Amino acid sequence: MKEQGGAPARWRIAVVEDDEDLAFTLVYSLRKDGRFEPVRFAGGLVALDEMTERPPDLVLLDLNLPDVDGLTICRELRKHDATRRVPILMLTARAEERDKLLGFDLGADDYVTKPFSMKELLARIAARLRRGDGGASSPDELFDDGKVRVDRGRHLVERGGKSVHLTKKEFDLLWLLIRSGGRVVSRETILSRLWDYAADVETRTVDVHVRSIRKKLGDDVVETVVGVGYRYPG
Repeated sequence: MKEQGGAPARWRIAVVEDDEDLAFTLVYSLRKDGRFEPVRFAGGLVALDEMTERPPDLVLLDLNLPDVDGLTICRELRKHDATRRVPILMLTARAEERDKLLGFDLGADDYVTKPFSMKELLARIAARLRRGDGGASSPDELFDDGKVRVDRGRHLVERGGKSVHLTKKEFDLLWLLIRSGGRVVSRETILSRLWDYAADVETRTVDVHVRSIRKKLGDDVVETVVGVGYRYPG
């Protein structure tokens, strides 16, 4: 979002949703909010062409599309330099954990299960956009304990000298645990810090991300402290 005439322009949101009623509600609510300028696409292929040509600030992506599934679109967006770091919020009726893990593995930043609260969705979008991207690396943004190497400024993670891809949310969660200096971080604190919404919304969201991080980096990277939360066992 850039300044226009001294006032901030609206965040440009790509709404990739084939359901006419839901798409109308999403576009109407986003525009009424005042902070967003929605652009709606009914199909995945045309959306992919348009978004790689003119990247939006954020993508609301339906998992079930008539021409190509949302997971494929997510994967393709992460392959292009122009859209690699554009936040993607998946919209889906699927609530199974395996579907969420697959979405996160392919690069989704968040999952919203239908039916959902429009107020909560707008809050998630705003929180995601406020965070933005990091700048160049500084000594405070580098971590290496011989097991895991993290370059926050460049969004890079290595395990055993090999690069490992983490989604933006997984990366932020890992960094939060690392910077906690061995202290336990509760699920409620993680939700508040990384999702910017009330901890009673869905603490399982944190658990899903932790499982994905362990799958990619190893079970020894995040330690569970039963009944309390998680920590990086440095």
